[in-house]
Amino acid sequence: MAVRATVSRFPIDPDAQDGSGLPWGITVAPFAPADENGNPPAYGSGGHLLPRCESCWAYFNAYCELDQWAWNCSLCGTLNGLSSECIDKYSRPQSCPEMSSSFIDLELPAEGSEEPVEARPVYVAAVDLSSSEEFLELTKSALLAALEALGPGSLFGLATFSHRIGLYDVQGPVPVVKNVFIPPDSEDRLSLELEDVMPLLQFLAPVETCKDRIASALETLRPTTSWERSTAAGPGLDGVLMGGRGFGVAMESLFNYLGSEYGSTFALARVFAFLSGPPDYGAGQLDTRRYGEQYASRGEDADRALLPEQTPFYKELAAVAVQAGVCVDIFAVTNEYTDLASLKFLCIESGGSLFLYTSTDDSTLPQDMYRMLSRPYAFGCIMRLRTSSEFKQGHSYGHFSPDPQYENVQRIICCDSYATFAYDFEFANTVGFSRHTSEPPVLQIAFRYTVVIPPQELTDSSNGSGNRSSHSLKRRLRIRTLQYTAAHNMNEVYDSVDPEVVLSLLVHKVISASLEQGVREGRMLLHDWLVILTAQYNDAYKLIEPKNGSPLNAQVDVAFSQCPQLQMLPHLVFALLRNPLLRFHEEGVHPDYRIYLQCLFSALEPSSLHRAVYPRLTSFSTPDKQAYPRHSLSRAALITSGSPIFFLDAFTTLIVFYSSTADPSLPFPPPHDCLLRTTINKLKQDRSITPKLLFIRGGQEDASAFENYLIEEQDVDGSGLTSNMGFVSFLEDITQGVLEYLNRRKSASKSSWTLLAVSPELFLSFPMVTTRIAARYVSRRLSSSGKILSEEEKAAENVYIKKMEQEKLEKVARKGPKPGETSGGSVTDAAPGASSASGASTKKVSTDKYRNYAVVAGTVTALGALGWYLKGSSKKPEEVQD
Repeated sequence: MAVRATVSRFPIDPDAQDGSGLPWGITVAPFAPADENGNPPAYGSGGHLLPRCESCWAYFNAYCELDQWAWNCSLCGTLNGLSSECIDKYSRPQSCPEMSSSFIDLELPAEGSEEPVEARPVYVAAVDLSSSEEFLELTKSALLAALEALGPGSLFGLATFSHRIGLYDVQGPVPVVKNVFIPPDSEDRLSLELEDVMPLLQFLAPVETCKDRIASALETLRPTTSWERSTAAGPGLDGVLMGGRGFGVAMESLFNYLGSEYGSTFALARVFAFLSGPPDYGAGQLDTRRYGEQYASRGEDADRALLPEQTPFYKELAAVAVQAGVCVDIFAVTNEYTDLASLKFLCIESGGSLFLYTSTDDSTLPQDMYRMLSRPYAFGCIMRLRTSSEFKQGHSYGHFSPDPQYENVQRIICCDSYATFAYDFEFANTVGFSRHTSEPPVLQIAFRYTVVIPPQELTDSSNGSGNRSSHSLKRRLRIRTLQYTAAHNMNEVYDSVDPEVVLSLLVHKVISASLEQGVREGRMLLHDWLVILTAQYNDAYKLIEPKNGSPLNAQVDVAFSQCPQLQMLPHLVFALLRNPLLRFHEEGVHPDYRIYLQCLFSALEPSSLHRAVYPRLTSFSTPDKQAYPRHSLSRAALITSGSPIFFLDAFTTLIVFYSSTADPSLPFPPPHDCLLRTTINKLKQDRSITPKLLFIRGGQEDASAFENYLIEEQDVDGSGLTSNMGFVSFLEDITQGVLEYLNRRKSASKSSWTLLAVSPELFLSFPMVTTRIAARYVSRRLSSSGKILSEEEKAAENVYIKKMEQEKLEKVARKGPKPGETSGGSVTDAAPGASSASGASTKKVSTDKYRNYAVVAGTVTALGALGWYLKGSSKKPEEVQD
């Protein structure tokens, strides 16, 4: 169980928490095999005998004060008595895991039986036949890979869906399929229960004896013909002909089918849903025409219109899946609008995953299937976080289902070692933590779960005896108790920041804001948060002094130079604003891809999320020798470093890029036994998903896949149009926002600041005052602790970047605007596919001088960049000079 906090030294009271400008919370990976420092838990038995506090129900732990007859709860301080058995047990502390470690994992007895419960894991593949041959070939490959990953004793069922549901019986000599037709009306259900079509135990086949027959059944899968679809399909919504993909009815029927044996035949069932397009037939059909509507012409926000679900059908169906003990994984292989915003609840609330592949050609679906089923997982999980009395849990985030009976209890159907959840905190009162007592903040996470013990382990533990095909279920209780300290001043808070965990909390909150109020509001929230954090930091370090003679904007420390732990945050915020998660619909971001990113990012542990938001760029002198471990994401870094080989890790994509000036004698692609390949293989092995690996030779192949990640340049899209600013300009924009915020705060006119029009509950742990500063976003170098780049290289990068920007401005000043050009239009109006980071559009004219200066400067820079691009395209790149 890995637990990481946004700050390791908690704010001492609500004023300090608001004044810090930081979100306050933790991330938890409950089934991780070790803690955040790599230490495994102390294992033991008798979890049901562990004493619990009579007041707060916390578990006895190593931080509790123990007397001969009683113990004090470390969370609430209540004095609790000990039973005679516990008194005898704790007289020998060396044999008690709970006394020697604050991280324990104890075995629980089987409920209602002294013997381990026998059950077999169940896996069901639901394949979309309203698809293409290429889709089915990819699905077959994925399921063959899954069969190799499944252990002996597993049960597997094959089902298909289109305008009918097909159930396969593969336990006989020849695979047999029985079909039941789906009613086209969205209000109707199947005329027969699936149990009446085929008994469940006939449908579920043991993998160890039927693997070849399952493979033979897969080979019989064929897409439904256009004649079958047109015959079955009828007039749909407003007379539109439906396509015959009855996904909703198929899922509902399978959940009821499996739920009838939940707890007897199986303790967990996983349904793999392979989808090639939107559900458009029967109950749960979705109207995908909303994707093609012109929202701009009606003055509507397309992102806000496309992010919410259009029907509660699948959210209600997810509750059925949870009740039936079914975990759902959706594998969508399509480039058409499928409305994943409506389908995602099946995965999120059941503890499953959502995968999106836009093409069958380069899909990693088979590798993802094998990887997912090869790693251990827990199921039937219940997680509860408790805190000491001074503070309490605010919101919880992640792929779980809230317990319908108990508050602050999360039920997780299936949980692997990568699954990560987040909590934010708030104070229970205005007093906060005491400054004069030794009682530190304490939190305790209890995670009750079940694991399947494979037949091999049962055989080994019984010295060769036992049924080789039977599985055993073991219920366990994992408890982690953590003690923190309270910071006595703001410097201590800032010095204890973990920027990756801050990023995780920000992503969860921004996703919630986007779903509630749209992407535009989510971007504003993120931008304004950084403005306020910067202002609070400058206040805490007393960096802005009006009487020292220098301009105020020169005094604002927007790079957090006094606090290394905060220096990464501007880069992360900037990169998140440039990420497709928060880019606009009119910039070409597909709504399904945005939903996929929301599901992916909300389940990643902080280090992986950091890599997905801000990729890591390293350089190599040769395939066997690393040059620099980290560069900024800019073309300047490539030019100034002089390295011939670059390796970019963007979590979902790995790219090896050979520069156009690389020595032709360097082997391309890198040999399999070199350092670069070893690094790649290790990264792929440690990932929760299979990253795509690309090799690109600059100057000879299309390098756009690599250059698109160089987000710290103005013309990142390669068009020469400055639709985005660089990181230097981004910091200048934040500086102006900080000055405006401080000026208005100083004039005691907080009420004149327009608050974000989002429900306050979404932004718990954010500062109470939020601004609405219109922003333009941009990028430069990612700074980090330690010596990453030499001072000469940093200086060269700075000179190169500033030189380019200065040349653009000088050329514009010499030439002036072209005849007929005005500053009223935006670049994105002319090039809607280009990247744009405008924080908001407004119908009123700004009277703020800083914003007017920013508009003029942005217009001049845009025109200059266009002229520079058109003139420079026929010339060789200029040499970099210090």
